[in-house]
Amino acid sequence: MRVPRIYHPLLQPLPENSEQPSLAEGQVFALDDEAANHVGRVLRMSAGQALQVFTGDGYDYSAEIVSASKKNVEVRITGIQLNNSESPVKIHLGQGISRGDRMDFVLQKSVELGVHSITPLFTERCGVKLSGERLEKKRLQWQKIVVSACEQSGRAFVPEVQMPVTLPQWLANLPPALRLTLDPQATKALREQQVINQQIQLLVGPEGGLTDTEVAAAATADFQPVQLGPRVLRTETAALTALSVVQYQFGDLAGSGN
Repeated sequence: MRVPRIYHPLLQPLPENSEQPSLAEGQVFALDDEAANHVGRVLRMSAGQALQVFTGDGYDYSAEIVSASKKNVEVRITGIQLNNSESPVKIHLGQGISRGDRMDFVLQKSVELGVHSITPLFTERCGVKLSGERLEKKRLQWQKIVVSACEQSGRAFVPEVQMPVTLPQWLANLPPALRLTLDPQATKALREQQVINQQIQLLVGPEGGLTDTEVAAAATADFQPVQLGPRVLRTETAALTALSVVQYQFGDLAGSGN
């Protein structure tokens, strides 16, 4: 039987670039309410059963349930293992917000493909209108999808879903990186691109794609057009195909020999 992986958010954020485990062997603590509900109510686990806990610090923690009810679960850390599932390149996905469950699908699968962070983008052809509390509620919902994808895929780092912004706002606040966008008419191959400081920024439009004005703005911001074949891809297909190709070329999808 597979040991369940459970995310346990830390009360205090980790220091930047910290390489030390956030939990200690032998430490006993209560899971947060959401994790406790999943373990105690959904999985119906009990004292003595094994879990794997992760906090987003790059480590996996073997754990044993000390006590469990439908609302409260205490665990003890029994072992600490470094998790080496992260890609050598950090890919920041700027994804045009799409309708329905397409956005949820992109978030889930992009985590499986090793994305490092995600910014949902309001673009000219975006059909989703959100603001204020509704926007923050949606962002938190998307973040939960990311956490679930990390639990499933074995990642110990949790990508951040950043606050949705307009495309011009996103383009104006990006650090140095290899910047890529998709264009069926592009002539330069992906293999000819050079990664900057192991950072890649990938821009994918919503349903209907980016407008000519947005394409021009991306070009002004040094986004390089790349081709993923002669066919026009749907927004969710484009994002996942692009992530796969980028990870194969620059990351870890080709294995250790890449």
